[in-house]
Amino acid sequence: MAKRTDIEILAPATGKVLPLCETKDEVFSAGTMGQGFGLEPSAEGEIEVVAPVSGTVMMLADTKHAIGIQTADGLEILIHMGIDTVNLKGTPFTVHCEQGSTVKAGEPIATMNLKEIEAHKLAKTIMVIVTNSADKLESLSLDEGEIQAGEPAADAHLKGAGKKKKGKRDYDALATTIIKLVGGKENVNNLIHCITRLRFYLKDESKADTEALKNTDGVIDVMKASGQYQVVIGNEVTNVFDAVMKQLGPLDEDAAAAQPAENDGKNPISRAFGNLIGFITGSMSPVIGVIAASGIIKGILALLTLPQLGSILSVKSTMYMTVSAMADSAFFFLPILVGYSAAKRLGSDPIVAAVIGGVLTYPQIITWGKAFKTMFTVGGFHFQFLNYTYSIFPMIVAAWLAKKVGDWLKDHLPSYLQMIFNPLITILVVSTITLVITGPIIQGAANGIADFVNWLVQASGWIGGLIIGGFYQLLVIFGLHWGVVPLVAQQIAQTHQSALNAIISVTMVSQGAAVLAVAIKSKKGNMKELGFAAAISAFCGVTEPAIYGINLRYKKVFVSGLIGSAVGGLITGLMHGTMYGFTGSLIGFSSFFNPAHPTQLTSFYAFLLSSIAAIIVSFLVTWFWGYNDNMSMGKKVEKKKRPGTK
Repeated sequence: MAKRTDIEILAPATGKVLPLCETKDEVFSAGTMGQGFGLEPSAEGEIEVVAPVSGTVMMLADTKHAIGIQTADGLEILIHMGIDTVNLKGTPFTVHCEQGSTVKAGEPIATMNLKEIEAHKLAKTIMVIVTNSADKLESLSLDEGEIQAGEPAADAHLKGAGKKKKGKRDYDALATTIIKLVGGKENVNNLIHCITRLRFYLKDESKADTEALKNTDGVIDVMKASGQYQVVIGNEVTNVFDAVMKQLGPLDEDAAAAQPAENDGKNPISRAFGNLIGFITGSMSPVIGVIAASGIIKGILALLTLPQLGSILSVKSTMYMTVSAMADSAFFFLPILVGYSAAKRLGSDPIVAAVIGGVLTYPQIITWGKAFKTMFTVGGFHFQFLNYTYSIFPMIVAAWLAKKVGDWLKDHLPSYLQMIFNPLITILVVSTITLVITGPIIQGAANGIADFVNWLVQASGWIGGLIIGGFYQLLVIFGLHWGVVPLVAQQIAQTHQSALNAIISVTMVSQGAAVLAVAIKSKKGNMKELGFAAAISAFCGVTEPAIYGINLRYKKVFVSGLIGSAVGGLITGLMHGTMYGFTGSLIGFSSFFNPAHPTQLTSFYAFLLSSIAAIIVSFLVTWFWGYNDNMSMGKKVEKKKRPGTK
């Protein structure tokens, strides 16, 4: 029997089929659980829920609100009845199947009491999710709109079906091409990657065929900066990285750190400043993801405590405090994370740096820091403990000091004493210097700068919003935005808000809207594919595929995005909007809810209005002025990269 390439997924009830992005649960709507759809029941009272596919019941939630079915083709389908209905402990549901039993598509598997769910002010949306989408699905075609229970609502296209395959062989072929064009395996010292690009450390960059790489299908751009040969891939970078590493085999992890500093022609002061910014942002880059995720969680918690939504969660409930701990941990233990990351960046011992970060976040030190307890007094000057939770810059300096002290001890201690006494002395010396000298000085300065910038942006109102919104993405082109990243991170960590980041957020939205207009308007298949992918990436906070793949190569598209972001920034400044998390663009909507005062919705309204305005303006300007298929694509723009990048 031939293997099926498509599987019909039926509507679990009568109602309206919704795309995930229109559902009211962020975990499902963002696609975190997988591809699928929502169904808003149109009936009242008690309804029957039918199986969307035939298969074996693999999971029944104790609270009866969720059922998992696995098809013969291996698809794992989750039927989740209502949103946040787990707290109802199964009272609105009756299940008609058992774990391990076989069900047929369209067969009743449960009943659902909609009135009881509505009485608790919860959404009654039924979610149908393919939880193993990444492994099994090529795509999912959805029939939106009104539908009857048991009618086809979606077609799941299995991987391996259709004309274009996107399996490992595609990544392997691209990896082979990339390795060949960078000069072969023997020309690669080391390889790392960030969220959009492969970062090669090559023995001889002149052996790489840059023009051929730029014209390779699957490569967005190629850039060179401070010892790195960077191949921009976009959202598929992790898959391509894995394929390249599989072919390259083991590499020297310290090769990158051992690379000599590039003679870029700058004067020593300029080069030193660039290296400093590069070290700071390089230390922060691996941490930004968890800070962003934590900010989203805190925003969702604030949303769930809103009285307007029925106070779904109480701030005193066990669930709230547990999830809040998950969100706060990244900020609370930020010195440990930053220390580990900075040490990796420097090529020193990350465990030693993490331990020093642990000293700064040790409970007793925190208690003394909050009370400004005096350590000792010299000449009438009191040296006090400070609270270093949520701090960044003191630990970055501590990691640098640990590198210097550790290297000195390597040169002066006998080899048989290295294992114990090198970390022992390093931890004692650097922890003491940080607590007594560098920590108080740097923390005070960093807090002062962060507070001043926040005040300046808020005080300038619509003027600051208009200027920053209109020109911020220009900083991205010249690499100057990397100096803003640690500043925003410090603001979020220390003051728990950033008015500057609120304006930056809308600039991502506008560039995404501009490239979306190109994708919809264009009749070129490759332009549509790249445009839609770049738009999704920008709406998720990563604008590089949009800017370097399309917008800058059609300069009017980029300018259209700037016009939209200027309007959005004006609205944000006019409403004095601010952010309480790091994640920007549309995916970061929950970062605009104030965790401390959830009922204060001014910043959320500012986000909503500014984002809508930015999307409409950018889209329309691009559509009517910025792009048409007769335009010639310009050359890819070489961008100055993060200062000091190695």
